Amino acid sequence: MPRVGFVKRIWLTNFSKPACDRALYKCASRQRPQRILQLGIHSLERCECLLKLTHSAQDSPIHFVGLDYFEGRSHSTPTGPTLKQTHQRLHSLAQTQLVPGQVDISLARLCNHIGTFDLIVIDAVVDREHLDRCWFFIQRIINQTSLVLKEEKNGEQTTSWTVVSRPEISSLASRTVLRKAG
Repeated sequence: MPRVGFVKRIWLTNFSKPACDRALYKCASRQRPQRILQLGIHSLERCECLLKLTHSAQDSPIHFVGLDYFEGRSHSTPTGPTLKQTHQRLHSLAQTQLVPGQVDISLARLCNHIGTFDLIVIDAVVDREHLDRCWFFIQRIINQTSLVLKEEKNGEQTTSWTVVSRPEISSLASRTVLRKAG
């Protein structure tokens, strides 16, 4: 499996473009997750860099699960890769499982079968309504050392990555349950 060398690691975490992705790469480089879940896939380049950075010295396999609309995107959502393109580019980097459809419905369907994840990446392409319904399931697929990173849009072009803590996830999940009950 391809792995990123020292120089490439330094370049990705400190000088890569777009600059906002550097925070994501730094977290992946430090944590070296073996199981990654991504909600929404807007950039295949970002996914490839992320998977290359996570390879550890012992070359243990990485399991990547990607949930996205793929070909089912509406005209109002940003364009992104197709299911076939995503599979072709990522399957050599990790054991890849791609699930087309709405992220909330897909996550609800798979939650009991996919296990826990070390890293959950939430792309900005996932709209708030669907993401709000995901928190209940996200709290069920994380463990004590899991890292949840959410991309926030700060305008048209600029984004940033924020860490979503376990207490925040619990709070967001309980709001979702209360909304359904109320």
